[in-house]
Amino acid sequence: MKVTIVGAGNVGATCAKVLANYEIADEILLIDIKKGLAEGKALDMWETSPILLYDTKTSGHTGDYSKTYDSEVVVITSGVPRSPGMSRDDLVSINAKIVKEVTEQVIRYSPRAKIIVVSNPLDVMTYTSYLTAKIPAKRIFGMAGVLDAARLKSFIALELNVSPKEINSVLLGGHGDTMVPLPRYTTVGGIPITELMSDGQINAIVDRTINGGAEIVNLIGTSAWYAPGAAAALMVETILRNQRRILPISCWLQGEYGLQDIYFGVPAVLGKNGVEEIIELQLTKKEMELVKHSAKAVKNVQKILDDMKLF
Repeated sequence: MKVTIVGAGNVGATCAKVLANYEIADEILLIDIKKGLAEGKALDMWETSPILLYDTKTSGHTGDYSKTYDSEVVVITSGVPRSPGMSRDDLVSINAKIVKEVTEQVIRYSPRAKIIVVSNPLDVMTYTSYLTAKIPAKRIFGMAGVLDAARLKSFIALELNVSPKEINSVLLGGHGDTMVPLPRYTTVGGIPITELMSDGQINAIVDRTINGGAEIVNLIGTSAWYAPGAAAALMVETILRNQRRILPISCWLQGEYGLQDIYFGVPAVLGKNGVEEIIELQLTKKEMELVKHSAKAVKNVQKILDDMKLF
């Protein structure tokens, strides 16, 4: 099985390395527009195979999408980060054009692929890819909730001094400061965290999760890449091995949670065909208000794209 990762930056390269280390695919291709970047990183990865003892082949290519022919899964990490002085409109305008062009090439050579979008602003870039590809929405979805949930679980593990393997969590919403973590659906060894932590502790962890990306930027001066790359790799594994795991994913909603025509983070069953099922939770009035607030924020960014008249 072949996996293509478009964008050989830190996130894309990390995703490729995790996939290779665990032999999740037979072949991994890195594509980038910067000459030599994908080739160099892929070669460096391959040179670790005798040390780490894996057989997955990694190769890199500068802008040659023909090499990606018949990929089972494509991960799109392309785009620019928001820099100081850049407006949200500018970010959407630049990255939408990049994601549109990438998706056109991906679908040309791999019309049956499942597409995982990682580019920001995440939910709207997933929407961009969907409008471009013109394939069933279940085959195009965004990676955000897996990362956000991982951050939530990692902070709980630190607070309680327990293994992160014991923690399950659910969150909803757009990728950003309007995400909606759900503490009452979060458990440690099957025990709700509401029985293990005070409201103050839970609220502090929720706030830290919401600001998890900013915390990394403040510490190292750039966006995170280890956790985002690993989160994308987890989604690839779930698809290729048809694990049918329930994960928080940015999915195309058509009435679920009272939302229409929007890519939005919800729990879903992910398998070999992509999004196999969207799971609707019974939310409290307060939780639903937070969901609607988050959806409004996503729709505001989506309007910027719609006003660009790219489609």
